[in-house]
Amino acid sequence: MTPTSRRALLGMAAAAGGALALPRLAAASTPSALQPGGRYDRYLRELAEKDQFSGTVLVAHRDRPVLTRSYGLADKERNIPNRADTVYALASASKPLTGLAVVQLAEQGRLRFYDKLGEHLGGFAADVAGTVTVHHLLTHTSGLAHPAPPGPEGVFTGVEERTEYLKRYAREMVLKDAPGTKKAYNSPGYEILGELVAAVSGKPFHTYVRDHIFAPAGMPRSAYYTRPEWLRDERIAHPYILQADGSRVDGVRHLDKGAVLGGAPGSNSARAFIGSGGGNGFASAPDLVSFARALREGKLLGRAYHELYVNGKVSAAPMGPPDPLRGEGFHAYGPIAALYRGQRVLGHGGGIAGGSTNWSIYLDRDWTAVILCNYDLDVEAIIAQEREAILG
Repeated sequence: MTPTSRRALLGMAAAAGGALALPRLAAASTPSALQPGGRYDRYLRELAEKDQFSGTVLVAHRDRPVLTRSYGLADKERNIPNRADTVYALASASKPLTGLAVVQLAEQGRLRFYDKLGEHLGGFAADVAGTVTVHHLLTHTSGLAHPAPPGPEGVFTGVEERTEYLKRYAREMVLKDAPGTKKAYNSPGYEILGELVAAVSGKPFHTYVRDHIFAPAGMPRSAYYTRPEWLRDERIAHPYILQADGSRVDGVRHLDKGAVLGGAPGSNSARAFIGSGGGNGFASAPDLVSFARALREGKLLGRAYHELYVNGKVSAAPMGPPDPLRGEGFHAYGPIAALYRGQRVLGHGGGIAGGSTNWSIYLDRDWTAVILCNYDLDVEAIIAQEREAILG
């Protein structure tokens, strides 16, 4: 992933809910806004009819799908429609997978959250290696920044080449702020955590997540797909990048094209060849519902470390328009954790050129909601409709 972009933060801003020791509320019947033909359903259809939405939305209660809708095309060249089980690039919405992998290794006693970076990885400047902790990286409080503005993205041709580039980039980072004193969203910090997972586990990061998260959670379509797989696998949606003239271009087939509006101009995640600890794992909407179920059922973490994973650690200023219903936001060990209408909601969102994503677990109501798009769009506006439909 490239350094922080506005688009990568959009979905993240609206996710909410820290796991407090509160009883679950009694289950209620499906709100009318979530029923087929209800307000949320009509809202999505209207967006799609205006070609302002392409993707899959799934809302489930206690793992049972209540509303599933797919619009648009996963691959316009081959005329393949988006379906309920289409796979999408998650962008930063896969950061919680990185955090979960780290928490699993802590549960196994193979690292501690207070461990200094230099205890596990070499090559960093002495002040970075000796002061930045695993906790700092997980909570975006490391104080790390790259001394130079990001240059043009290169086109990578293999996993090893991309991995080595991320290692070099990480070791060029310097301390902008004293660790622990300021929260600043930091994708490169999560790329370092991906490297940490590989070093501590003895497995490549992508392999570790496959074996210890995707497999036990029952997520058969989820993976860190490479660009060639993204190009040829008909199950995976292509990103359609909005251009200045209003057209959209397939980012996987046209690596020379990038974002021109908002976010990080020129960015195109397909150039990276493969995702990293910083983001761009792939999943389908049903797989993300399975992820929520696996968390709840203790298949991924024991109870104590589950609470460590989902509870808010560091307060963050709210993003987006003022909302009196949104409580204070926090960062947990990967997910975003805050309150909305007094309810706990856990999740994360993200964006790439030609893609916008968000998943939310409504902990007190047993709802899980997923928004996966292969268009650039304001996913926060859709999240607001989702929140209102579920908790309104």
